[in-house]
Parts: sequence; C-alpha cells; structure tokens
Amino acid sequence: MILTKRLMIFTALLMLSFNTFATEPDWSAYADVLKNVSPGAKNNIKLALVDYQTLKENGKLEAAYQQLSSFPVKNLNSKEEKLAFYINAYNILALKTVIDHWPLDSIKDVGSLLSPVWGKPAGSIDGKTVSLDDIENKILRPMGEPRIHFAIVCASVSCPDLRNTPYTASKLNAQLDEQVQKFLTNADKGLRLGNESIQISRIFDWFGKDFKPAGGVEAFIRRYRSDLPELPLKEDINYDWNVNGITAK
Repeated sequence: MILTKRLMIFTALLMLSFNTFATEPDWSAYADVLKNVSPGAKNNIKLALVDYQTLKENGKLEAAYQQLSSFPVKNLNSKEEKLAFYINAYNILALKTVIDHWPLDSIKDVGSLLSPVWGKPAGSIDGKTVSLDDIENKILRPMGEPRIHFAIVCASVSCPDLRNTPYTASKLNAQLDEQVQKFLTNADKGLRLGNESIQISRIFDWFGKDFKPAGGVEAFIRRYRSDLPELPLKEDINYDWNVNGITAK
C-alpha cells in the first residue's frame, strides 16, 4: 500500500516535471498577427501578402514579440520544440524588422552592402539580442532539417509563403511537408517546368549543402514532385527581394 502510494506520488511528480519543462510558448498573439496575411499577387508572383500598415497600427506584432522575447528557451527540450520555436522566432523578427522601418520597399533596405540587414540586431530572445542571421545560420541550419528553408520567411516576395498559423512541435512534420509542397507547386517562385530544364528557386543554390542529408537537391525535390520529367535542374528563377506586402508609398 505504501509502495503503491509512493509510486503514484513519483508518477505525479514526473508528469509535473515533464509538463513544466516540455512547454511551448503561447503563440496566441502570433496567431492574431497571421490573420493579417492573405493570398494575393505582387509583380506577377502569387504569394501570401502581409498587411504591414495594419500591423504597424494595431500593435498585434508587438504583443507577439513580447510573448516570444520573454519565453525561457531552456524549457525547449525536443528537436521539434526547438525547430518550431526558432522558425516562429525568425518569422516574427523578420516582420518586426519591416514594421520597425516601415514604410520600405525591401527588407534589404534596412541594411547596406557592407552591413546587411541579416546581421543587424533584430530583437531579444530570453534576454539575448539576436539577428536573423543568428537564428538561421547558428541555430536552425545546424539542426540538420532542410525543410526550414520553406518555413522561414525573410519578408520578401520570392520567399516561401508565410504560413497562416504558428508552427508547433506536435504538428511540425506535417506543417513542414505542406510548406515544401506548396512552394514546389508555385511556378512563380518555387519550381517551373520548361522545355529543356526544370527551373527552381535560387534557395536550392544558396543552401544546396543543407539538402545533402536528404540525398541532395534533386532527390529532395523529386520526393515531393514525383511527376517531374527527367530534365536537368537549374537554380535560375529570379529572386524578387521586394517586401511581401503592399509596397510602401
């Protein structure tokens, strides 16, 4: 009887510990931000358009940033929790970078040739100042998940679309697959079938080595587009760096 009670207490404590240290952030404010994203087109490219002017005025992005900034990252245990957190973090801070300098035509206008926007402080996470480059190249890419390149959005027209719901650990695998599938079926910026070649986004050129664990770029693409003919791939779809929203006036 005593042993049974001790076992029950131990189990309860174990569950309490798990629930305490395996907790994702509250993404409710970020979910509200994403309500300001809708299907559209810009420069003859289909994409998810962000209403930056409304976000600047309604304060919803600031609320999402505060939820992100105050979350203790030590509570993230699994790879999925970390991936989901930092993908959302990148996207929130990219939006914040645009909003902080709105109006502008391109996120790249925030920086310069000698001091690109990617390396500039974008915000604070758990008391540490970070840049978009820190999140992408020092945290996410080393985790060995090539699908991040279809989830992080640098606020530009030719980027993968900003998803209209936050990423979460429990749904991450399906969410990432959906992002890849959506990007590779968008002929305006992901993959375009030509007569002599298959044109693909320059993302596959810039981050080609990240796809090696998946068998390389071609194997990765054909896993999601098994309908493609046997033509060479060319990473030559023009990359449009204009902001993924209504152009600043």
